[in-house]
Amino acid sequence: MVSKPFSVLTALLLTLGALTTSLAFPNLQVSNGGFARRQEVESSTTSGGGRPPQGVDPPPPPGPPSFTGAKLVNDRDHPWRPLRNGDIRGPCPGMNTLASHGYISRDGVATPADIVKAVQEGFNMENKFAIVVTYIAHLLDGNLVTDLLSIGGKTPKTGPAPPAPAHAGGFNVHGTFEGDAGMTRADAFFGDNHSFNQTLFDKFVDFSNRYGGGFYNFSVAAELRYSRIQDSIATNPEFSFRNVRYITAYGETVFPINFFVDGRVTTDRKLSMDAAASFFRDMKFPPDFHRPSHPTSNEGIDIVIGAHPWLPGGNADGKINNYVVDPTSADFTQPCRLYEHVVNSVVGLYPNPTGILRRNLIKNLHYLHIGVDVTFGGCPELLPYGQS
Repeated sequence: MVSKPFSVLTALLLTLGALTTSLAFPNLQVSNGGFARRQEVESSTTSGGGRPPQGVDPPPPPGPPSFTGAKLVNDRDHPWRPLRNGDIRGPCPGMNTLASHGYISRDGVATPADIVKAVQEGFNMENKFAIVVTYIAHLLDGNLVTDLLSIGGKTPKTGPAPPAPAHAGGFNVHGTFEGDAGMTRADAFFGDNHSFNQTLFDKFVDFSNRYGGGFYNFSVAAELRYSRIQDSIATNPEFSFRNVRYITAYGETVFPINFFVDGRVTTDRKLSMDAAASFFRDMKFPPDFHRPSHPTSNEGIDIVIGAHPWLPGGNADGKINNYVVDPTSADFTQPCRLYEHVVNSVVGLYPNPTGILRRNLIKNLHYLHIGVDVTFGGCPELLPYGQS
């Protein structure tokens, strides 16, 4: 049974993409013994126009907007524009669309506060839900000194890279906001894990025709999710379906129904193939598109899971068709285990931070917990670097 507070998490985690099992570094532990070098970044420079040249004191995430009903979001203030040279896009069609309409910087680099505001304004996401997913992404893939995050690949626009093993590599990093068995993106094992994949979209359309009468609905979502899992088991010897990716894979499956269907439609919500192509391929709101009529999460996820129950795990020993269940993985019944996994992964990336970096880690981890405490139904706050 999926608890109501925790079920809210999956959709937004999806919006920003798809996380994979072990978050970028599956073998990193909480112990810092392997990293003797201190990680200290006191200042940075960046060529990004108008962006801060030095370390930033990250502000708290914004609260919910004053109006949370349906409204036109493909409006005059947010026109779609084609990509310019150097603009960045990544594996998440939702974030790509928001960038192309100017809800975040059109170059695809933004602060976490900007992203929280954008997903609420553009898709009417629930506030605490937006905070959780955004700060997971930022802590694992963003530049914590400059407070900037790429929705695609690694870029100097976010500032100098942090000391290894951290990377500030953006959403494209496999194992964080990109994961296996995606609906319209290929597994990282096959090369390009972030670009729109026409073959997979054709499968999306085919399943919508076979199971949804030409529309993508919850029945289609259940069958497509199960099929994509089986595809990866049969073809990807490195297939991983644990922890965050296990959660977001199911969230990503219902996301198009909850967020890509016009908000003026309140019953029998289903996604047309024209609208699907607009979001997934063209990174564009359909004409006259209105966001959902209320703060929304992941309705229908119980239908998807119930149709084909599946446990977290992955292909073992580098072999296809060798799926092994992982009993230690987070799942829908143990949300605090997922929170602990994320925090431990952050410690693995930043074992010995000092100065601005340590201060910003403390603050961003606290911002994450603001969302976790509500969305997960209450988890004790973890303070690996102490308190500010």
